[in-house]
Amino acid sequence: MLDREGFRPNVGIILLNTNNEVWWGKRVREHSWQFPQGGIKFGETPEQAMYRELEEEVGLKAEHIKIIGRTRDWLRYEVPDRFIKREIRGHYKGQKQIWYLLRMVGRDSDINLRLTDHPEFDAWRWHDYWVPLDVVIEFKREVYQKALQELSRFLTRPARSGGQRQNARYLRHHHPTRTVEAPTEPAVKPDNK
Repeated sequence: MLDREGFRPNVGIILLNTNNEVWWGKRVREHSWQFPQGGIKFGETPEQAMYRELEEEVGLKAEHIKIIGRTRDWLRYEVPDRFIKREIRGHYKGQKQIWYLLRMVGRDSDINLRLTDHPEFDAWRWHDYWVPLDVVIEFKREVYQKALQELSRFLTRPARSGGQRQNARYLRHHHPTRTVEAPTEPAVKPDNK
């Protein structure tokens, strides 16, 4: 389902722990990390899609999270042609997203990356709030910046950079992060999320 401009309606999810660290997932059999996201199905509201995607991709249900906020409007990003299947090039431009900021009220052990037959992620970790801007794939960087910036106003206490992105490159400094890897399964062909 594409809009007239060629953008697919989608939701993005920023999940926080009690330290305002964000949940960061490694895509199955890739070296890229991202926030959970996924398409809005026909007849679904963005909130319904967010709950469905959260369960499908992270294994969390409504009782494991609390909605803190969401973006006011759609945020868009274009996908470079090399990432678009040949048969839909020219029609599909990218994603338009409503982003949700969630607080995890469950435990880390509630996360289950293998809930579906087609998992999106095979590992995950908690990261400082602004780190994804330095490591997300380039074509998503601007939409991540807009989402993180707009939703930072809902944080109960400032993220480590004081609500403003600084030039710190956290991944170049040693800091404790925990990566949790899921059991390996046969190859799964990822879709263009």
